[in-house]
Amino acid sequence: MVTDPIADYLTRIRNAVMARHKVVEIPASNLKKDITRILHDKGYILNYKFVNEGPQGVIKIALKYHPETKTPAIKGIDRVSKPGLRKYAGSEEMPRVLNGLGIAVVSTSQGVMTDKEARTKNIGGEVLCYVY
Repeated sequence: MVTDPIADYLTRIRNAVMARHKVVEIPASNLKKDITRILHDKGYILNYKFVNEGPQGVIKIALKYHPETKTPAIKGIDRVSKPGLRKYAGSEEMPRVLNGLGIAVVSTSQGVMTDKEARTKNIGGEVLCYVY
């Protein structure tokens, strides 16, 4: 039993990148699907597919690497808000990752989005993770 499914999701991606895997399979949930869509839209992963097999389904993520140097697109992926200590930020104090080069994934009342989108919509929320 996993007590923190988002940390498990991020750890599976981090481990697959370090092991230079092409594809990683992760148990699905709606929040994980939203985070996967954001990672794809921002260019951190190559592609993804939602497969409805089993009770909850699976997310298959194709990881992205540089074609010549084989360096991964995801340099770091860190959990910020944990079940034991939630981290919230308003629109004014929304964190900037690597001075704007990375993204912070934020869960807001209007859905899951990046820190830049939350700043432009002037809403705050729970800071889930940093990706750079």
